[in-house]
Amino acid sequence: MSGRYAVRLLVLAGGMMVACENTRDASASKAEAGRPAMRAQTISNGAPRRDSVTGFTVPAQCARGSIPVPRKPALAHADSIRVASAAADTAPKSPKAARADSIARARARVRADSLAVIALQTDSAATHRLPGSLFPGCRVVAYYGNPMSKRMGILGEINADSMLARLAKQAAAYAAVDSTRPVLPALELIATVAQAGPGQSGLYRARMPDTLIERVMGWAEAHHYLVILDIQTGRSTMAAEMVPLMKYLSRPYVHLALDPEFSIGTKRVPGKVIGRIDAADVNAVSSVLAALVDSLALPPKMLIVHRFTTPMLSNHQKIKLDPRVQIVIDMDGFGPPHLKFGSYKAYVHDRPVQFAGFKVFYKNDKPMLTPAQVLELDPVPLFVMYQ
Repeated sequence: MSGRYAVRLLVLAGGMMVACENTRDASASKAEAGRPAMRAQTISNGAPRRDSVTGFTVPAQCARGSIPVPRKPALAHADSIRVASAAADTAPKSPKAARADSIARARARVRADSLAVIALQTDSAATHRLPGSLFPGCRVVAYYGNPMSKRMGILGEINADSMLARLAKQAAAYAAVDSTRPVLPALELIATVAQAGPGQSGLYRARMPDTLIERVMGWAEAHHYLVILDIQTGRSTMAAEMVPLMKYLSRPYVHLALDPEFSIGTKRVPGKVIGRIDAADVNAVSSVLAALVDSLALPPKMLIVHRFTTPMLSNHQKIKLDPRVQIVIDMDGFGPPHLKFGSYKAYVHDRPVQFAGFKVFYKNDKPMLTPAQVLELDPVPLFVMYQ
């Protein structure tokens, strides 16, 4: 765990480099946080949905295809579990054995509930796919970071031309392994960066200036890539941090990501504790995105939730699905393959929500998984991020 904190604190240190660009906007940002959420102007119901704009098109195939869902355990294995459980019930148990049995039963209930939820969600998603949907027929491969810091991810680690070329090559590697799904490259920009200090806003976060965001937008538009705006709230709220981003989210190729690690309430400090959010928080953000999609006739939005501990996302089974918002749970942990496989099983396979995501770290995963190995995961990730 200490290693995880050390690397995450490097992220915060990198974020401090960005704060200097944000100083002149701090007063305006603080005032903006208190405003009500922006409402997009409603258009007529007969207006066509914008599946494409100049230089950007979502392949029609993306809205088709099957949804990868976790495989159920084999019947023989399930029967053996039941037999063993029945035998255990008839034998005297030590306190230690009784506690282990209780934990096993709790895990079984969680898994059964998750499988039931994903079955319902799969049926719902399969019958309510809107034009312009990214999933399940396509895969998104994204680069993560901030151009103002080399420590926050590959997006800012090397010069823009080299980074964009490397992303194209990385995306092509996934297309070579799985030719059944088109691969859409994406740039995930940390647009609200958690900070180790309170800053002028007192909220332990720095909002990136429009000049920086537009620079990344320009890179994406020039190469027909997607953009994902990532929020690290610090002591602020997701609702407040969405306000300055709404003008960008109104673009059909721009999507949103939430980083619960840095959602730390009003009294704690980012990096000192691992933050958390609840299904209610995800639902609130999703409803804002859904309303935006309706009001501007946009293609469905992708909403990514990063996760590398169980408490980071509570009540996952209560996340509401909406065809206007496609939710990805992204396994965000780093380390050797066996640890990443275990984390993926715990946070994605055993607690499914809708679509599966997986993050690969160029520097902290040793050895780093190949695209072929990533696509052997269960369920198969439709979103893959590189940091």
